[in-house]
Amino acid sequence: MKTISVHIDGVGLIGPGFANWPQAVQALTSTAEYAHAPAVIPPPAALPAAERRRTSATVKLALAVGAEAVQAAGRDAAQLAAVFAASGGDGENCHAICDMLAGEDRFISPTRFHNSVHNAPAGYWSIAAHAMAASHVLCAHDGSFAAGLLESACQAAVDGHDALLIASDTGYPHPLNAFRPIRDAFGTALVLAPIETARTLARIDIALTDAPATMLTRAPLEAIRTDNPAARALPLLEALAMRRRAAVVLDYLDELRVRIDVTPTDTRKETAQP
Repeated sequence: MKTISVHIDGVGLIGPGFANWPQAVQALTSTAEYAHAPAVIPPPAALPAAERRRTSATVKLALAVGAEAVQAAGRDAAQLAAVFAASGGDGENCHAICDMLAGEDRFISPTRFHNSVHNAPAGYWSIAAHAMAASHVLCAHDGSFAAGLLESACQAAVDGHDALLIASDTGYPHPLNAFRPIRDAFGTALVLAPIETARTLARIDIALTDAPATMLTRAPLEAIRTDNPAARALPLLEALAMRRRAAVVLDYLDELRVRIDVTPTDTRKETAQP
């Protein structure tokens, strides 16, 4: 695989102790002390009332981080091709459906069914953002963020258009959580551009590697990284927050990982000066 180079123009983030990307920057750069707290997911204000009442935490999380990244990048959400990455479907709805099937009354609510499928966030995003561009939905277990990044970066670099990556995962209730433990929700979104713009935060150069995944030096943040598949993005997000050159490796497949060289915009400008 050749190196893929794209630019990051916007970031969205919600997770344990992170209400948004600016708050996460403070914690990731040690500007403010990190304080662990359950993730708070806001209601999807962009959805019509009828759809808003039906949404699950999984959908709300994806829509919230996607909207934050798009706003930060100054883009029109309706025009962005989107990639949705998650390691599984909606845990709460999957649990409820299994519970119903195990009982005497096996009537499955249509709302529960359509919210349980893996592409539900993409459908709700198209309604909320009036998005007409193509969307892709993928799953690669703990490597789902890296898989989504590769897909969206290829779209931006090869097709020459902006792309939105939304990666998110929420947990499962008991007893499913014993087999797939995810303690808290985590979601992040990136707006990727083929060329540098006035909003560009950094250029990233992506390649495959067999090097070990980058671990975070602070134990509370490393615990989040390993607890939630979408949080495997944290080394990249930390590098973006620090705004300095860095090389990070993210989990992908068992024998293959993704290396990302991060070059912040202001670093390139400083390097170019005589």
